[in-house]
Amino acid sequence: MDRPMPSTTRLLLPLYAIACVLALLGLGALWYGLGKPVDLADAASPTHKLQCASYTPFDKDQSPFDQPFQLRPARMDADLALLAEQFECIRTYSMTGLEAIPALARKHGLKVMLGAWVNANPVDTAREVQQLIASANANPDVVTAVIVGNETLLRKEITGPALAALISQVKRQVSVPVTYADVWEFWLQHPQIAPAVDFLTIHLLPYWEDQPRDIDDALRHVAQVHQRFVEQFAPKPILIGETGWPSEGRQRETAVPSRVNEARFIRGVVAQAEAHGWRYNLIEAFDQPWKRASEGAVGGYWGLYDADRQDKGILEGPVSDLALWPQWWLASGLLMLATLLLAGRPRDARAAVALPLLAAFGAGCLGLWGELMRTHARFPAEWAWAVLLALLSGLVLAHTALALSQRQGWRQRLFARIEGVGGWLVIAAGFAGAVSTLEMVFDPRYRSFPTTALALPAVALLWRPLPAAPRECLLLAAIVGLGIAPQLYQEGLRSAQAWGWALVSLAMCLALLRCWQRGRR
Repeated sequence: MDRPMPSTTRLLLPLYAIACVLALLGLGALWYGLGKPVDLADAASPTHKLQCASYTPFDKDQSPFDQPFQLRPARMDADLALLAEQFECIRTYSMTGLEAIPALARKHGLKVMLGAWVNANPVDTAREVQQLIASANANPDVVTAVIVGNETLLRKEITGPALAALISQVKRQVSVPVTYADVWEFWLQHPQIAPAVDFLTIHLLPYWEDQPRDIDDALRHVAQVHQRFVEQFAPKPILIGETGWPSEGRQRETAVPSRVNEARFIRGVVAQAEAHGWRYNLIEAFDQPWKRASEGAVGGYWGLYDADRQDKGILEGPVSDLALWPQWWLASGLLMLATLLLAGRPRDARAAVALPLLAAFGAGCLGLWGELMRTHARFPAEWAWAVLLALLSGLVLAHTALALSQRQGWRQRLFARIEGVGGWLVIAAGFAGAVSTLEMVFDPRYRSFPTTALALPAVALLWRPLPAAPRECLLLAAIVGLGIAPQLYQEGLRSAQAWGWALVSLAMCLALLRCWQRGRR
């Protein structure tokens, strides 16, 4: 029923004002809770340099898959100057385009662990290895070790015996230590590699392991695996060749990417390494947006600095998951006020309370969706999908806000127009929910949870259902509802992001069923 309920004008205005203030404060609490700075013990300082960091020289608009492949010498020079302020060495992964790295490292007082990219193409591999040998021999004062291949066994691009032979070939032609780098489990699966190297380079990335770990357990896991390798492969030295944590991306079971968690992990690993005398290399120096294409959003955010070479606060000082939280509070507050201006005067006392809360909820959801897509969207198609979902939420927000208002003049006409396409809005929301459900059940690894995009349509349509085509509503509700349990099973019951999406899916399913009931009348 849309008829105004009895309420006094004298009660309406104070209720409305109090609800508006509370809604704005709630938005402020939301954004401050996400962005408040956290104090942690520093890992680095102007007088205390760390050991080593992985370095790839791509700018934020570059990729190793670019054709033609061209790196920028000025970028590499500036990067190494910046890294030399906090690190003693860098680790590289390929020789292609990085011929100037030893000279630049010498210029800035850095050492280099030089890497050759080994893959399934013998011609490419031979070229990389030849360049590696030549560079190591030409720069003995800078190159401290050479790394013959990175995760080549993991990618199944070479056999264990062939890799061992290649390592032995390099050892005969260089005077520096020779190693190979891979995820720690692959050293155990290919025991013939350890005798061939001078030291073992193991990758410890708890976020990506088959059993992801929360941030505290991740630090214990690093220590346990390192100790296992020390005992099993003595007297060969152990280098933690890659260890780190992502600052953005989807949750995997209990592993939650965030800047605060990245700082906790990195600073914790450095503290353990310095206490126990470990050798380590942190991944990675700079965020690499190009990795999002193959690893999802999380792949682009392992850097200690962002892609613009701005400090993320990972190594020292307070760290914030959302440094721009005041701006997001302002933006969502303005969106909330715009919604209230669109709606106009609430129709009764209950609407005077509900309208500001609805506007704040909608503005918060849209703001969170915008912040998520700012870091997670990778391709034009993803951006288009994100914009369409935002427009859907905006239309639902406008319609629901007008339903709570007195609606005179143009507001009544606008409400009638949106009401006239209400059935299509329901189908659009259900379709978005069904597509998202299928993605999160059958192809979830690199996808972000679309919770904030669909929370508003789900809740609004559950509260105020619109009549829609019964058959389509029932089908979409079935898809969304049946996907809840498999999604939770895959993600694990300890995943807060999975539970958030499950609750929104449940609300969407119930909303579609209510719209189905109205459509049958």
